[in-house]
Amino acid sequence: MRNSKLAIVGAIAAAALSAVACGSGNTASSTTTTAAPTTTTTTTQAMADGVTKTTDVFGPGCAGVPQDPSDEGSLQGMVDDPVATAASSNPLLTKLVAAVKAAGLVDTLNSQEAITVFAPADPAFAELGDAKFTELANDPATLGKILQYHVVGKRYDAEGLASAGGVKALTGQELKISGTGDGMTVNGVPVLCGNVPTKNATVFVIGKVLSPPAA
Repeated sequence: MRNSKLAIVGAIAAAALSAVACGSGNTASSTTTTAAPTTTTTTTQAMADGVTKTTDVFGPGCAGVPQDPSDEGSLQGMVDDPVATAASSNPLLTKLVAAVKAAGLVDTLNSQEAITVFAPADPAFAELGDAKFTELANDPATLGKILQYHVVGKRYDAEGLASAGGVKALTGQELKISGTGDGMTVNGVPVLCGNVPTKNATVFVIGKVLSPPAA
């Protein structure tokens, strides 16, 4: 009789231990399952927002950007400023800044939350000639349309641009992206320095002023 009681108690204890073990296994499994989507979502978001770091820049033209981090025109100096303000300190973009001011677009660009800017370097504007530049500066409406053709209403990094293949400018017209890295072009125009971060935009310095197609 005593042996029977001991057998019953042993069976009950074994069943209890088995239930605890199963419960613990389920809890661990549940924790692992819920953690995975969170990590995936965060990674996807980081890849999709188009925000870059100073270490992401590429292209031969980047050598013309000031290297002293304390210089407002350096990559580090541009990070915390909205795009028009950031460009005003960059020695590669003095003509672009003058054009943006002449078109009255400084506040418009600075107030955007997330944009991509294809920024013609000074030699690109020099190709137009002083007379043409002056003519455009005196025609803010036409100049404004040209400049808006260089701006995309969504923030892209180089990888995002390459994946998209084509992006829509603020004018509603398409910009064709080809190549990757140092071989990247916009409407056939080479990117001289890409993935430049500013507070509200990712900037790609390019080698020519883009001409919007005729309406």
